[in-house]
Amino acid sequence: MGNSGSAVKVCTDHQGGINWLSLSPDGQRLLTGSEDGTARLWSTADSQCHGHFQGHESYITFCHLENEAAFTCSADHTIRKWDVLTGQCLAIYRGHTSIVNRILVAKDYLFSGSYDRTARCWSVDKEKQIQEFRGHRNCVLTLAHYSSRDVLEEEEEEEEEEEKVSRDLLVTGSTDCTVKVWWVSSGRCYQTLLGHTGAVLCLILDAPNRELFSGSTDYTIRTWNIVTGEQLKVFKEHQGSVICLELVNRHLYSGSADRTVKCWLVDTGERIQTYKAHKHSVSTLKYHAGILFTGSGDACARAFNSKSGVLQKIFRGHKFIINCIQIHNELLYTASHDGTLRIWDIRGICKRNKRRLKKERSAQGRSSQKGSLSRLFNNKVGCMVQQENGE
Repeated sequence: MGNSGSAVKVCTDHQGGINWLSLSPDGQRLLTGSEDGTARLWSTADSQCHGHFQGHESYITFCHLENEAAFTCSADHTIRKWDVLTGQCLAIYRGHTSIVNRILVAKDYLFSGSYDRTARCWSVDKEKQIQEFRGHRNCVLTLAHYSSRDVLEEEEEEEEEEEKVSRDLLVTGSTDCTVKVWWVSSGRCYQTLLGHTGAVLCLILDAPNRELFSGSTDYTIRTWNIVTGEQLKVFKEHQGSVICLELVNRHLYSGSADRTVKCWLVDTGERIQTYKAHKHSVSTLKYHAGILFTGSGDACARAFNSKSGVLQKIFRGHKFIINCIQIHNELLYTASHDGTLRIWDIRGICKRNKRRLKKERSAQGRSSQKGSLSRLFNNKVGCMVQQENGE
């Protein structure tokens, strides 16, 4: 394991804990949303704060950054849209009657989930509510979005003729232990996925494979067919709530209150690795270039070799839980409830890992080449034997 890392920069502008950290699609900016009721915009080029968004009347629970616009939601029951260049508030979306805890931007839609037991869909440009999704018996904690075109065959689409206007679907996870799938155009519930016995805390969607993964306070992860609603598998080895999920190359990584991350093979359900060393819940995780980065309630971030499970580095410096991490240009960004954004250089880890992967591929290549030569030799011997026997 490498030495404990030191942050290359510590940003202390916020006056309250940072609840979320979002990276723009072009990688040029970061957005932080804070308990102090403000959001700040950071440049990944110079790590400086270039925007300060003020206007919410309570703490910001979550934020989302596009290239030209920023979105924040708050305990003040509203969502706001901001111009990233001027810092001007462009729109206020009103309608929720309790804390808005999650937002999702897809196409021209803005989706939100709230403690008022509803999810809602808004027009991004018109500052107008398009749809309300009502049916959960408790608060909506997590959201996902997909199009039926991604998952349905043509004959199946014909069965949903009334939904032809829009084929978009919203997935919601709730503390009522259910996951629901909704048609965006009508607000109609398409599927209710039953099986969890605890609050659904996180969702990961794999639309091309028609699969949805949900993590819960019942200590399990469940896989669902999002077309039929069938429960496919239950991953049961965690000993605490499943807080966060990451899906990479048919490998599912799950972070838990049991202080571990586990890696599962999606196709078989087999658990192939457990990443230990956390001294508190695993609150966030991200896979990057063969390395699994985690953030924990013990105020540390960690880097693990994703294949071997070996702990490669600990990033110490935060004072409270790390709520979110992002990675860009071999820099690790960690946002914490201590109010700071810390930036760490991970080039050394990435280089070592690339060298290791190169050696592994080279060894596999030599092994494959040996196998090919062996097969070629055996084939030749076989032919010679056949010729000697007059076959």
